[in-house]
Amino acid sequence: MSASIDRMNPPALPDTGKVGYSQISIVRPSALAFVSGQVAWRPDGTPPPASLAEQTAIVVENLKGALEALQASTDDIVQMRIYLTDLRDDTQDSAMGGILRFLDGAQPSLTGIGVAALAGPDLQIEVEMVVQVAA
Repeated sequence: MSASIDRMNPPALPDTGKVGYSQISIVRPSALAFVSGQVAWRPDGTPPPASLAEQTAIVVENLKGALEALQASTDDIVQMRIYLTDLRDDTQDSAMGGILRFLDGAQPSLTGIGVAALAGPDLQIEVEMVVQVAA
């Protein structure tokens, strides 16, 4: 994708760039892809693993697959929403470690949300993306 996304952490808001994301992402007119929430489901139907770290790794692989299909990179992600069933400091740190490695320095706008449940009883994390794509 050739169009840029302007990232901002204005002084009136906390500087979230220090922890890997932006408060504001500005996209010039372009096409956007809305990627459904990805969970720890593999294409072969293997059940999700028990640990949050392992589930996050599968979610990241699914996100990479979506970006490949869109011919996009992490720099093209405008916004991410991360849903955790057990949102605490330690679970947030565990999930964000894998997400930040995936982002590799890209800093989309990001929201973390604690939820009671996801689409399956064993699922602990779900991540959705808005991605800028070539028109």
